[in-house]
Amino acid sequence: MTAAGSGELDYLSFVDFAIERTTAELPSVDADAMRLGLTLHRLASALVYDWESTVHRPRGWSWAGFRVLFVLWLAGPLEGKRVAQLSGNSRAAVSAVVNTLERDGLVTRRQAVHDRRAVLIELTGAGHDAITGAYEEHNARERVWADALTRDERRTLTDLLEKLMTGPAANEAKQRF
Repeated sequence: MTAAGSGELDYLSFVDFAIERTTAELPSVDADAMRLGLTLHRLASALVYDWESTVHRPRGWSWAGFRVLFVLWLAGPLEGKRVAQLSGNSRAAVSAVVNTLERDGLVTRRQAVHDRRAVLIELTGAGHDAITGAYEEHNARERVWADALTRDERRTLTDLLEKLMTGPAANEAKQRF
């Protein structure tokens, strides 16, 4: 596909276009690795966009806000640094998100008993109700996406993604979190 034909590209077909153009200029590029990376990134972005626009934004939450509430629902109360680790957000993002969630009455902060410098973040009753209601709707969207695959395909894909998440590159990246 030429640059002149790039107007016909869409979100998914851009992957083929990008690989073709990149490998033409840089023949040493591993096209399979590039396809995997681009496809995973585009899928993850599409999933997040769908969930955020259909479930979380209507509630006034960002994707980061949902992830913080989800972690606190299942593992909280927690210190901010643990919320950051488990939600995949930076500490700064967690701090900003918690300010908003606290303002909205969904979480509270309190001094930790074990360390007076530490602050625990926890869901309020309203926060618990909000996240459980939101997650039911979120999971309905997850099911819509998952329905494109058979049960065996889901298991295979999940196994392969987990293999990537426990591989050397993922372990190295986790050190930077």
